[in-house]
Amino acid sequence: MSSAVRPDIQMVRHWLAQVPDPEIPVISLTDLGIIRDVDWQDDTLVVTVTPTYSGCPATSVINMDIEAALRAKGIEKVRLQRQLSPPWTTDWITAEGREKLRGYGIAPPIDGTAADGRLAGRAARLAGTSNLTIACPRCGSTKTEKISQFGSTPCKASYRCTDCLEPFDYFKCI
Repeated sequence: MSSAVRPDIQMVRHWLAQVPDPEIPVISLTDLGIIRDVDWQDDTLVVTVTPTYSGCPATSVINMDIEAALRAKGIEKVRLQRQLSPPWTTDWITAEGREKLRGYGIAPPIDGTAADGRLAGRAARLAGTSNLTIACPRCGSTKTEKISQFGSTPCKASYRCTDCLEPFDYFKCI
C-alpha cells in the first residue's frame, strides 16, 4: 500500500473495532481496551496491543486476527507491538463493551474495582473473598452467589442468580 492511499488512523481504528475477541465474540478488541496505539512508521502500520494478562491463551489468536483484518483491507506491512506496562485493567473496557457483555449474558466488571495497587484489596479480589455484589446480567437481580472463582475462561468466575436461577459468568476485575 503506497503512502498516498494509506488509510488514516481513525479508519484503521474503525477496522480494528470490527475485530471480535476470540473468547467473547460479542465484544471487539477496541471495546476490550487492549488496542493501545495505532501509528504509521514510514510505510509500516504499528499496532500496540496490551494483553489482558501475560498468560492469556487467546493472545496469539488476537494477533493473527488483527493482522488478517488489516491485510484484508490492503495493508501489507503490519507490525504488532506488545506493551505490558501499564498492565491492562478491566477499567479499560468501554461502556459500550460492558453493555455488550451484559447483553451476551456475562456480568461486566464492577466499575472502580480493578487492581488499584492496594495489596489487600487486590489479594481479596484475586482470592475471591471480596464482597462485591454482582448483578445478574439476565434479570438484574443482585441476589447472586459465586459458584466458582473459575469460569469458562480464566478471566471469568461462575455465578448463579438465586432469583431467576440462571448461571452466568462474571468478568473478573483485573
